[in-house]
Amino acid sequence: MKHRSTSDVVRDLRSGGFLIEVSDPVDPKLEMAEIQRRVYANGGPALLFTNPIGSQFPMVSNLFGSLDQARYLFRDTLESVRRLIELKIDPTALPKRPFRYAGVPFAALHMLPKSVRRGAVSANTCQVADLPALTSWPRDGGPFVTLPQVLSDDPDHAGNLMKVNLGMYRVQLSGNDYQGDEVGLHYQIHRGIGVHHKAALKQQQPLRVAITVGGSPAMTLSAVMPLPEGLTELTFAGALSGRRVPMINGNRLGIGPHAAVYADADFAIVGSIDPSVNKPEGPFGDHLGYYSLQHPFPTLKVDKVLYRDGAIWPFTVVGRPPQEDTTFGQLIHELTDPIIPTVIPGVKAVHAVDAAGVHPLLLAIGSERYMPYRNEVAPQELLTQANAILGNGQLSLAKYLFIVDDPQNRLDIHELDPFLRYALQRVDWRRDLHFHTQTTIDTLDYSGTGFNRGSKVVVAAAEKKLRDLPTELPAGLTLPDGFSQPRVVFPGVLAVQAPRLSQQVWESTPEPVSHEVRQQIRASLRAFCDQLSTDHPINAFPLVTLVDDSQFAAESVPNWLWATFTRSDPAGDVDGVGAQVVDKHWGCQGSLVIDARYKPWQAPPLVEDPEVTAKVDARAAAGGPLSKFL
Repeated sequence: MKHRSTSDVVRDLRSGGFLIEVSDPVDPKLEMAEIQRRVYANGGPALLFTNPIGSQFPMVSNLFGSLDQARYLFRDTLESVRRLIELKIDPTALPKRPFRYAGVPFAALHMLPKSVRRGAVSANTCQVADLPALTSWPRDGGPFVTLPQVLSDDPDHAGNLMKVNLGMYRVQLSGNDYQGDEVGLHYQIHRGIGVHHKAALKQQQPLRVAITVGGSPAMTLSAVMPLPEGLTELTFAGALSGRRVPMINGNRLGIGPHAAVYADADFAIVGSIDPSVNKPEGPFGDHLGYYSLQHPFPTLKVDKVLYRDGAIWPFTVVGRPPQEDTTFGQLIHELTDPIIPTVIPGVKAVHAVDAAGVHPLLLAIGSERYMPYRNEVAPQELLTQANAILGNGQLSLAKYLFIVDDPQNRLDIHELDPFLRYALQRVDWRRDLHFHTQTTIDTLDYSGTGFNRGSKVVVAAAEKKLRDLPTELPAGLTLPDGFSQPRVVFPGVLAVQAPRLSQQVWESTPEPVSHEVRQQIRASLRAFCDQLSTDHPINAFPLVTLVDDSQFAAESVPNWLWATFTRSDPAGDVDGVGAQVVDKHWGCQGSLVIDARYKPWQAPPLVEDPEVTAKVDARAAAGGPLSKFL
């Protein structure tokens, strides 16, 4: 089905049995988000809220509630998109299998966006204050747009639809210092709109932006799709939606030259950014499971707010994974995994681990191709491939990259436990750690040394097996004073409960933590390692993590992944037993130790409001079709 509006999507999901309608009044402030989180966690369908408190517009969430539901939405076009990807990988396949690719030329025709004189989105106008005010977490700085399609015009190629950038950058509708005709626009490092922002700064001209919401779900997915150079988001959206994306020229909206607006959207917020002016944006409960704090970000001066007849406001909720954006990642992996070997030679597969917050932990399968005759099996080409991965778009935000050689093709990149076991059986901590210090990390990650600043480490493990992994605590295991309750997370990985560090909940941007405070914390990690000799029984475990709560960390692999990789910065929080530096290369003879305790400079984790939790519990007790998912 070729969806032209959110109403089309709702009708389609209803007919497929993927929708529950909620007619009772529901508050968009915290309550709606709490319901969405529970329904997603329990495998529920999309939710249509027809009576949101304080809003004239119905709201819908969980449109991508499961991979099956997402495939259903794109059932008419997903296969043709796969065929296009196959031909990108191997153009010679077309003459070899002409019947298989017979429909590809028609799919290609749908890829080019088209300029139109008018569209459904321009039927009505309203004010920013009239839009649904979704607030997801108690400390959020205000209501946010959580499924925006942000379209920015290239200042160097104004009006050229093939140069329009489409991205999903969160939008704060009110709060902080925003006036009634201003909204905050938060975009992170390595996002396409940044190129347009820089060009606008150079020209000393406003950056023209249109924020649209709703329409075809293909626009939503395309806004988060990591696409290769030369393929724009609007062309991909056309292929995925099965029709050319219609764009209204900004001049036709009655507000002078402006960014093009997606004509089939349910809503559009149209305005301009003064690229030299920033205002505080945030806090916002984000997908790492913590708040991203208040920082200066661009502000959009709103010229006009548009909406179509019968408009429905789609939204999502983010937080500690898994959430609905997990499904985005699954579908993206499904579409892009076959392309990876053509983009990065020698790399067979790459996987961003959702449970670890996506960007903190990256897994990769590479190959040692050039020296099959050598006897010593040590990573060589894997390091070249690792550097190529870390130099590729959003993959460059990874903090921890585990890359292994798998010549027998035994591993599935998406099966985490076997992958990590394979790596830990083969890694040699004396040689296989490669640090990148004083570099960039994810804007949302507060584990490093400052805003967007931190480090990375590559763990490269070649094929030769070096050890068996223990599954039980060794007899007579003793720990330094203050460290206790060691627990096996999975084979080869130990979680140790460590003394808690002083904690502070930041209301806004934290003050810089002094070098002395950081060094004191690093010293406690160093002291732990120094008190363990290389013949200590703990060294049977190649990886040891120091955590605030070892029971929580060992309860499940997702718990351990989240606590370990969102709360540690490789350069500062990685140490080891028998550490040594040889020719400026750091390594250790015994266990590698990661300090994954919550640090004073890190952002607070997300916690639900107890009153709202009780309110949703009462809804569950009341029965009805929604209750079984609450």
